[in-house]
Amino acid sequence: MEQYKQEFIEFMVDCNVLRFGEFTLKSGRKSPFFMNAGLYVTGAQLEKLGEYYAKAIHDNYGDDFDVLFGPAYKGIPLSVATTMAYHRLYGKEIRYCSNRKAKDHGDAGILLGSPIKDGDKVVIIEDVTTSGKSIEETFPIIQAQGDVTIKGLMVSLNRMERGKGEKSALVEIQEKYGFPANAIVSMSDVVEHLYNKPCNGKVVIDDEIKAAIDKYYEEYGAKEA
Repeated sequence: MEQYKQEFIEFMVDCNVLRFGEFTLKSGRKSPFFMNAGLYVTGAQLEKLGEYYAKAIHDNYGDDFDVLFGPAYKGIPLSVATTMAYHRLYGKEIRYCSNRKAKDHGDAGILLGSPIKDGDKVVIIEDVTTSGKSIEETFPIIQAQGDVTIKGLMVSLNRMERGKGEKSALVEIQEKYGFPANAIVSMSDVVEHLYNKPCNGKVVIDDEIKAAIDKYYEEYGAKEA
């Protein structure tokens, strides 16, 4: 596993974004882990987060894209932080864009940041995708801007559980929309890196948590993740 992925896993734990225990998800599933990207709140955290996303996007999609699209609302700070990091790390100017609620006064456009125009190549950035619902809303917005190519989607964590069918949400998105969908790390990466290993002096995935994760995936794990 690449060094930046190992660091990112520890970063999520340090920021209390990735936690282990017992959590009830919106879907009603009882999960032994929970991720809340809304807990990245400081400038230092957002700066580091942007760097991890930039490295993963560069690894998966290279430099051949023009716009980073972050669906509202969590995608807005992600797209801003990552475009800044991308320029800092790779010297390439990437424009950021997000959607927003329609306004009946002032600037009534649906997009925030850079316009998307014919010929643009776009990477979509999100925190985590469990159902693909936000892509259902985002995809037509991007397509409506003109002759645009979507290079792919990047999320922070692949939960590796079933989406609407038997496959993971990322695989379902790829099959439905025809562009690749990737994550900085997967839950298998997280378990591999943290199981019975100290993270800042504390073991966060011990035998009990590992058994709970294994049981969760026996019930909800995707056939293709």
